Amino acid sequence: MDRMLYIAMTGAKQVLTAQQVNTHNLANATTTGFKADLAVFTDVPVKGSGFPSRIYGMVTTPGTNMQPGTLTTTGRDLDVGIAGNGWFAVQAFDGSEAYSRDGNLRIATGGLVTNGAGHPILGNNGPIVIPPAAQISVGNDGTISIVAVGQAPNTMAVLDRIKMVKPDTSALQKGTDGLMRMRDGSTPPADATVAVSSGTLESSNVNPVESLVTMITLARQFQLQMKTISSAEENDKASTQMMHLG
Repeated sequence: MDRMLYIAMTGAKQVLTAQQVNTHNLANATTTGFKADLAVFTDVPVKGSGFPSRIYGMVTTPGTNMQPGTLTTTGRDLDVGIAGNGWFAVQAFDGSEAYSRDGNLRIATGGLVTNGAGHPILGNNGPIVIPPAAQISVGNDGTISIVAVGQAPNTMAVLDRIKMVKPDTSALQKGTDGLMRMRDGSTPPADATVAVSSGTLESSNVNPVESLVTMITLARQFQLQMKTISSAEENDKASTQMMHLG
């Protein structure tokens, strides 16, 4: 009886974990440049002195779905989406260099350029800071050009260039802050082959319909595990009554 109960209990717990991963993905279905987390069920036999007759299910998160999202046109000059492979280099809140596909550029206090999540965008020499400007544009190679306040439109000057990298996706891992970092802790150099498309943003690669179907499936699996636990309890009560009758 205890085998049935513990296996069902473990199954219910792991289904809840998978549901948390799926719900997190679904909540970020509209987050710019978001990459979905993966969740996989694996069989884990319980080894001991006897025959391993108990096999528990366990959820693992082997990595992240690195497939690019769809580029959608916004028409906003400071919206940039990476065409193909590549990542924007940003400064995480802990000061380290990290990587993101969020190209929703904004001008924060003091002229600091950040993405939609508030992470400073890195250039050739650290975070990019833009002085008061009448016009700002981003080239296909990530070059930021400005027209200073009070200057003629034909006096556009290059200010800096966004650092963009293109490491192998297998060398990247997602942190708890949602940013990508190199597994070995290194910082790859800028890659001049990465191109951006101005006036576009990359959507999340989460499929909302698929995530909703997965949510329903996991909910039914959880109900099945709970029914198994209830059946184990009923069987235990029936066995106890038979012993009392004996």
